[in-house]
Amino acid sequence: MKILVVSDSHGLSEELTQVARRHEDDVQMMIHCGDSELPAHAEAMQGFNSVRGNCDIDSAYPDHLVEKCGQQHLFVTHGHLYNVKMTLMNLLYRAKEVDAKVVCFGHSHIAGTEMADGILFINPGSLRLPRMRKDKTYVILHIQNRHIHVNYYSIEGKIIPSLSSEFILE
Repeated sequence: MKILVVSDSHGLSEELTQVARRHEDDVQMMIHCGDSELPAHAEAMQGFNSVRGNCDIDSAYPDHLVEKCGQQHLFVTHGHLYNVKMTLMNLLYRAKEVDAKVVCFGHSHIAGTEMADGILFINPGSLRLPRMRKDKTYVILHIQNRHIHVNYYSIEGKIIPSLSSEFILE
């Protein structure tokens, strides 16, 4: 299963729509990890399973989602409710509570992937205001049973090999 994962687009509509259209025939799910700053019914948000970030005012967004992706559970949240700028420990505990092996989150605007205690944490970065690098980024997550490919892309659709990686879940 392939999943498009974006976060922290902070009001961008056209760019978000372009990214979604670019991959619509290649992915089975699209996730927005919050801070879209768009209403849930906005055209640019159509097709996205989205959560509410600290800058989102639309209460139609849930604080988190648990999605079944093949044999794996995926936990999606923005991250502000879990103090992700300081630690991933709170997210780790929550992932274990919901039996998730993959966690997608945003909030820090820092693109990165980390495996901790058998759980894969993915922050796709920001489509608008990246931190720690110049590239505005998003992720295509490819889950095949226990094998996971995490490919980072620039907003222009070019793969970023230095961020992309492969993992095998326990």
